[in-house]
Amino acid sequence: MEPVPHALAVTPRQIAYARSLALRNKTLLPWEVQQDRRSLSTWIEAQARLKPLNDGQPTSKQVAFAERLARLRRRALPDECFRDRQLLSRWIDSNR
Repeated sequence: MEPVPHALAVTPRQIAYARSLALRNKTLLPWEVQQDRRSLSTWIEAQARLKPLNDGQPTSKQVAFAERLARLRRRALPDECFRDRQLLSRWIDSNR
């Protein structure tokens, strides 16, 4: 697909944001979309609305809460809790 002669070029910031969304959503950033600003903007809007895929990792809020709880209780937070959302949730429930 040839670029449209009157289309505006994409900005480096647009490309950077689109790539971060593609990584977050585990999808490909199509080459055709990267050729003009309007189509890239449409693609970004669609990808930004999607929720990130749940890969079993705990959320940053969950980790922050667990670390705060561990400090208050003067307990160590097991390393395996940082790799599994359910395990961290159980640790939080048992240490409240």
